[in-house]
Amino acid sequence: MGELAPIAFDIETSGLEPGAVITVAGLAFELGEVILLNTAGRRVDTDSLEARLNTHSAGRLDLTACADEHALLTTLAEISADRINTDAQYLTAYHGETWNGGFDLPFLRTACVTCDVQWPFPDMAYADMLAVTDRFDTDETRDLVGVYDELIGEQTCDPFTDSEAAVTAFKNAEWEQLLLHNLADIQRTRELAVLAGEYVPKSDFRMKNLAPPRH
Repeated sequence: MGELAPIAFDIETSGLEPGAVITVAGLAFELGEVILLNTAGRRVDTDSLEARLNTHSAGRLDLTACADEHALLTTLAEISADRINTDAQYLTAYHGETWNGGFDLPFLRTACVTCDVQWPFPDMAYADMLAVTDRFDTDETRDLVGVYDELIGEQTCDPFTDSEAAVTAFKNAEWEQLLLHNLADIQRTRELAVLAGEYVPKSDFRMKNLAPPRH
């Protein structure tokens, strides 16, 4: 949007019940993606899995396997500090955080509190694509897949028809399917952000700074 380039963010979780954890966190940049996988201590052939995922990347995909949620959050904070330029990029998600709700960022905040990890996006501008894509006529369609299909309509690598399948995939250690779902969602979100940057007024992005006041 404007001179700021979008970085799409999306998480998968083990469910919505108390005690649920983040299982995957993905970031989509202009030249590729970064995906963090919480293996919950289970084994994964990261090199082989990364190679297969890279066939669907917009550039270069980097995969990191983390032993638990704390390691995932710590790695996310390190990647944010190393790879995000807050003067040139903004974070976006689809229903990640809106004025009256959202999922990804509230869940992430709670996870950071639970794991005693600092907020990974200090001084980061944010705009939610759910609100921005309301500026297109999508026949009252509001979910990410539906809006993407109406406005862009390209084939994606998503193996699932809904996010609930990602919960089952984590339980069964179906890593490739789980990660392909996350990859598809961050790619969809970023493509929508790029499209919106060409057609939607800057004021309708309603950007805010994610930095906590006492960070």
